[in-house]
Amino acid sequence: MISNRMAILILSAMAAVAQAPAPVPAPPAPLAPQAPEPPAPPEPAEAPEPPEPPAVTTDAPFDFNFDFDFGPAFQNQLAQVRVNADQIRAQVRAQTDQFRYQFSNFGPRRGDDGLYNQGQVALDRGQWDEALADFNRVVSNAGTRAEGALYWKAYTLNKLGRRDEARAALAELRKSYASSRWLEDANALDMEIQQAAGKNVAPESQTDEELKLMALNALVRSDPDRALPLLENLLKSAQAPRVKERALFVLSQTDAPRAQQMLDQVARGGGNPDLQATAIRYLGTRTRRQGNTQILYDIYTASNDVNVKRAVLRSLRGAGDTDHILQAVKTEKNPELRAEGIRLLGGKAEADDTLVTLWANEQDQQVKRAILDALTSDRNAKALVDLARKERDPQTKKEIVSRLSNMQTKEATDYLMELLK
Repeated sequence: MISNRMAILILSAMAAVAQAPAPVPAPPAPLAPQAPEPPAPPEPAEAPEPPEPPAVTTDAPFDFNFDFDFGPAFQNQLAQVRVNADQIRAQVRAQTDQFRYQFSNFGPRRGDDGLYNQGQVALDRGQWDEALADFNRVVSNAGTRAEGALYWKAYTLNKLGRRDEARAALAELRKSYASSRWLEDANALDMEIQQAAGKNVAPESQTDEELKLMALNALVRSDPDRALPLLENLLKSAQAPRVKERALFVLSQTDAPRAQQMLDQVARGGGNPDLQATAIRYLGTRTRRQGNTQILYDIYTASNDVNVKRAVLRSLRGAGDTDHILQAVKTEKNPELRAEGIRLLGGKAEADDTLVTLWANEQDQQVKRAILDALTSDRNAKALVDLARKERDPQTKKEIVSRLSNMQTKEATDYLMELLK
């Protein structure tokens, strides 16, 4: 026996698929009276034909010197154009990386994560006051992002020339988070602050990061053996997020074994958590080319950091590795990560049978909704019908029926008819 509300829902859905009656054609409109045509204007006089050009004789040889001598000035201009082109390419790639970074954090999460990412974007734009406000709020919330926010707070204060406050923030980081993975970066930043303590540095006096990005691109192409140690030192020093991200990008595009080893090391946790998540994204791009994603799953199982695990799941999705995502969903204890993995399986029909199996023992409503979202995106009406038949919770069953009512398939229609009997 179904409730009146569910019956109304089903009848409304079935009525939507019924064909509407054809509209009655409107009577033709009467023809409007036509105005008389005005007399045609007189034809203009024809212009005289231009004189014929003199004939060109083909007996004389074609005399033109193709030996261009542009000289050193032109060569210098051409070299500058090439440098400018490299700079533009570096800027576009860096902006693309930042764009992906920002959008990769979109989703149901808000609060500290959103403020933290917003602060990093402000850092890259040189908006120090805005960045400081965002990181202060994250620090005051004392959540999972507080350690990184304390470091970036100190970094921002140093950019503003407030070195004593910056060192105080670093001291707070050491005291409150004695085993933090940010301590190595904090020590490097503290050393730089002390070295500059005797100088009167204005906030706007800073290293040209665009030149650093250009140098990274050029040096790794011309002399990888020399460039890789410099990249390694850059990753360990106090640099803006964009510069370090760019260094990791350069490593991911380099086939040298040492470069791959460095990227793997950072992806496995050889750096602060932000840098690790970035390395995982670039490692996902490389493993997609190589067809070997086991290293990503090994990182997932070895980590307890929610943000790191989320980055691995998204890299596995980008690499097309459905099997490892399913394996992670089956074994993961954190419901937020289980839901994240299931959402990433949307559009992967080969995972639907496993999701139906997981539904039976799943208690978390966020995870169950993620399963429904994945099955709905695949338009798997048969799987949704199977879940509806076994579901005991009235509200959850209504949710499934509501999704089926929007699917004009035979399985969905047959089940709706079954409910009306």
